[in-house]
Amino acid sequence: MSDEHFHLEIIEKLSEVSAADWNALLSPDASPFLRHEFLSTLEEAACVGSKTGWQIAHLALYRSKKLIGAMPLYLKLHSYGEFVFDWSWAQAYEQQGMQYYPKALSAVPFTPVQGSRILFAPLENKSQVQEQLIAGLKTLVLQNKLSSAHILFPLGEQTQAMVDQGFMLRDSVQFHWHNHQFVNFEQFLSTLTMKRRKNIRQEREKVNREGITFRHIPGQSATDQDWEFFYQCYANTYMEHHSSPYLNQDFFKLLCSRMPENLHLILAQRGTSPIAASLLFVDATSSTAYGRYWGALEHIPCLHFETAYYQAIEYCIEQKIETFEGGAQGEHKMARGFLPTTIQSAHFIVDPQFSKAVKHFLEREQLGIGAYVDELGEHSPMKSDKVQI
Repeated sequence: MSDEHFHLEIIEKLSEVSAADWNALLSPDASPFLRHEFLSTLEEAACVGSKTGWQIAHLALYRSKKLIGAMPLYLKLHSYGEFVFDWSWAQAYEQQGMQYYPKALSAVPFTPVQGSRILFAPLENKSQVQEQLIAGLKTLVLQNKLSSAHILFPLGEQTQAMVDQGFMLRDSVQFHWHNHQFVNFEQFLSTLTMKRRKNIRQEREKVNREGITFRHIPGQSATDQDWEFFYQCYANTYMEHHSSPYLNQDFFKLLCSRMPENLHLILAQRGTSPIAASLLFVDATSSTAYGRYWGALEHIPCLHFETAYYQAIEYCIEQKIETFEGGAQGEHKMARGFLPTTIQSAHFIVDPQFSKAVKHFLEREQLGIGAYVDELGEHSPMKSDKVQI
């Protein structure tokens, strides 16, 4: 994994690299999820590493002793927390008497957002760094007898370099809201069909009749008590779905101390008692908000839509944020003004026969997703494809 110019190292904890050196590899519009502060907080709060099934193995590319490129990387013992589902691949692989896990995964844990997965210093030869890191990832997979490597939601401009080295692309659909310089929520509603406008107004009125009000708390102003309440709601959502949360309270508190400018809490309350919460990640540089987590302590019809979507849209309009990413899946978001966006992941399977089978699967799946997106387009919530203000 080395030559006379470059050498690759596996970083088993991000604290081995300084925040300044890692963040120097990020473009000015890189999402907050790629920052050293975010990824190292996941590690320090023990959300990844140890016995979580996310073994830390970041790839770092050096020339002499200078860090010039990197890839966030984990060795996975399962497929939880990824939002690109390969459980059927794992099952079929193991039915052939082979071990699917561990596998290599380049992704932001528990976070289905698109972004650079190949990081490089600004003055470096981008294609050369990409080639070295992708080849290094494949070498790591082969030398350690892993089944596969998966790169989730890379930037479109990076996928061709992956295809050139034998990776296969897989489509998936997300739903994003776009701000067309709206001055208020009513102007946004005016761009929707009459049916959608009416539905949203009815949903908001149901919450209003319950006497629910909302408090917006920038990360810089959030207290320990606010985070403890938010976490109670977040964990309760998992409990109601008979599952365990991926993230812990320490993670959110530590992250707020390191990246407060990227966090925005929305609390729903009856009187002075909070009853629900949602969390936005905000990136002012790229003018994007990411809806990540929501939870409630009591069930109130339409409270989810109001807290996680409508309050967030109002915030984006007020702050002139251009894009609000609502996260993975959820056709119900379309009825609330979100539009489908196709993004991709890249997959490298070592076994030739299984790789061929996956290639055929992906070709069929891609046709299905294309038809699905076309069908969604026929049910657009917008008055027309062109938004007029």
